[in-house]
Amino acid sequence: MGVEGIGARLARKEDKRFITGSGRYVDDMVVPGMKHAAFVRSQHAHAAIRKINIKPALAMPGVIDVLLGKQLKADGIGNLICGWMVHSKDGSPMNMGAWSPLATDTVRYVGDAVAIVVAETASQARDAAEAVEVTYKEKKAVTTVTDALKKSAPQIHPEAPGNLIYDWEIGDQSAADAAIANAAHVTTMQIDNNRLVPNAMEPRAALGHYDKAEDHYTCWTTSQNPHVARLVMSAFYNVAPENKLRVIAPDVGGGFGSKIFIYPEEIVCLWASKRTNVPVKWVADRTESFLTDAHGRDHVSTAQMAFDKDNKMIGFKVDTIANLGAYMSLFSSSVPTYLYATLLSGQYKIPAIHCNVRTVYTNTAPVDAYRGAGRPEACYLVERMVETAARELGMSPAELRRINFVNEFPYQTPVIMAYDAGDFNASLDAAMAESKYDGFERRRKTAAKKGKLRGIGMSCYIEACGIAPSAAVGSLGAGVGLWESAEVRVNAVGTVEVLTGSHSHGQGHETTFAQLVCDRFGVPADSVSIVHGDTDKVQMGMGTYGSRSGAVGMSAIVKALDKVESKAKKIAAHLLEADEGDIVIENGECKVAGTDKSVPWFQLALSAYTAHNLPEGMEPGLKEGAFYDPTNFTFPAGCYICEVEIDPETGTTEIVQFVAADDFGKIINPMIVEGQVHGGIAQGIGQALLEGCAYDPGNGQLITASYMDYAMPRAHDLPSFKVSTTETVCPSNPLGIKGCGEAGAIGSPPALINAITDAIGNNDLSMPASPQRVWAAINAAD
Repeated sequence: MGVEGIGARLARKEDKRFITGSGRYVDDMVVPGMKHAAFVRSQHAHAAIRKINIKPALAMPGVIDVLLGKQLKADGIGNLICGWMVHSKDGSPMNMGAWSPLATDTVRYVGDAVAIVVAETASQARDAAEAVEVTYKEKKAVTTVTDALKKSAPQIHPEAPGNLIYDWEIGDQSAADAAIANAAHVTTMQIDNNRLVPNAMEPRAALGHYDKAEDHYTCWTTSQNPHVARLVMSAFYNVAPENKLRVIAPDVGGGFGSKIFIYPEEIVCLWASKRTNVPVKWVADRTESFLTDAHGRDHVSTAQMAFDKDNKMIGFKVDTIANLGAYMSLFSSSVPTYLYATLLSGQYKIPAIHCNVRTVYTNTAPVDAYRGAGRPEACYLVERMVETAARELGMSPAELRRINFVNEFPYQTPVIMAYDAGDFNASLDAAMAESKYDGFERRRKTAAKKGKLRGIGMSCYIEACGIAPSAAVGSLGAGVGLWESAEVRVNAVGTVEVLTGSHSHGQGHETTFAQLVCDRFGVPADSVSIVHGDTDKVQMGMGTYGSRSGAVGMSAIVKALDKVESKAKKIAAHLLEADEGDIVIENGECKVAGTDKSVPWFQLALSAYTAHNLPEGMEPGLKEGAFYDPTNFTFPAGCYICEVEIDPETGTTEIVQFVAADDFGKIINPMIVEGQVHGGIAQGIGQALLEGCAYDPGNGQLITASYMDYAMPRAHDLPSFKVSTTETVCPSNPLGIKGCGEAGAIGSPPALINAITDAIGNNDLSMPASPQRVWAAINAAD
């Protein structure tokens, strides 16, 4: 490891432009002749569109045009799709309802887009949007999964009778039923996972530009995967041929999964640009983000966990109903199935598992991947069950986990996943030591003297990252491959450009990806540039989500670096008249091992391009590309311990200690990893303690449509986190990386809720654990 290589705590290169206000976001983009857009959105959760009168809006100052869904359909623009096919257990395909980018006859949630107004300024567009007169015939709305499945519920899509999208299962139902029937103890719970709004720092935005002279489209967008956006908009939505569409995702201010998807606004802005012959920019306001960004979570589950007389887990049965909102978003079908139910074994040896999942339509915003995407829901379910079981059995929660851990690898779970490496005891031991777990009862007694209720909770999570291999996910219904690409260009003066299909929107790729090059060639980090986010500059890639940038994106870079290194050594051996096997590259030089013969890196690069003295038959240049398709998922895991104090008079919870011990495999930059863990824990605490998206069950209005009503975690809500790592190297990729981007959001909610329920002596508590809910649970327990 060099001072800037793998393992170094190198400060993030990109932060200088961010903290000095020099970042370049979609809203900063200005194109000559650019105009502004606002969307007319439904104020009803479910209604038929009877009439749209655009004349008042067209007469307003600065308005260029008002465009409707019927015009969009007449121009051949397609419906939005879900890109992961899931079949019900009877073999029938999922029931995907039509989702037009602009609604033509029916609106299905508050915020559904009905028209776009293009005007000279953003304020003129917004004013004119308010002047568009839409006549609706309101219909009955439904917002919860249990109500949506009732016979009396309104029919949301004709393609989905009874609002059921699919009824899917995994595992062995007979074996799980038998285990429960023969168990010495069965823990049974109903567990809800609350709906969340992603709330990325930068709202979504799109700028569409049709160049009539070139017959070419450019879309600047807040995307986590610009190549997938281009593919889908060209192949499925008929916006433009792929070779005539450029998608650029510049600096993006956070995503958390919500910017993976292609939304109506990108499609409509591109289409509107061609229709009006002007570039069209739209930037969401925060209320639009609350209304229309894909939400996360929203599961209702019942579960039974069976134990034998020795307290070993012998069976686990789960029934889940997942809310997918009014339409199926791009990857929504996979979240409550292959990203959720396949992790229900947790860190434990459970011989029999069965999970049934029903997904339903409701008159709410679409629901899709949000930081962790299925894995937090699985972890919360498993870890709440295990903690509750330990209390029912009169066992230490740590000991119950320990006697049920998977200890031998590889381990094949009953629900598809094959864990390749891990040491769950090491994480548990590290977290217990750091939290001084054995001294907790003394701290509880001290708190009681102050009139406070003190509790401790634990969560042992495992997740699956780097979703792959492509053939496997394809067989499960994925519409795209989940490989990654990279190209490494060594320029004539020795500087290096890495072109990656991964996208950075807060992960620190410009630093960590550069560290791979520094480690390999010994060049300074400042001489390495990372290029991403532009489909005209970078080869096809699959983007960033699911903690895949390290395990998959970096692995592609490593493969390209291998090729560059091989060619560089051939050139160096030729120049130094040495055997290729004796060449080493370090500290910015190519050397002959055991001698003082060397050639500087920049000189070798120049030789590759002048081509005056290359090995016979070698092509000039020093540039290589690679694609990497993983052979397996990676499996980050860890143990989180949370300690709380609660005021029984008010129900207010204070987190007095939070300890995280994670196993991420090989770590490239410990400082950046710690930042990812801190952010993830903060989001998990937000879900557990504060955040909750609520709709009016009568009319489908979003009650929590602003920060006045939707509580986000603030600094005073969070303790100083104690984070550490253990290491088992991942065997399925060349760097041994597992991934770190989602762990904090996965492991923290159950640890916190387990701590609160321990303190109050009542296991019946749902997220968010607001003071009112905690106070009520305390009094119910009393």
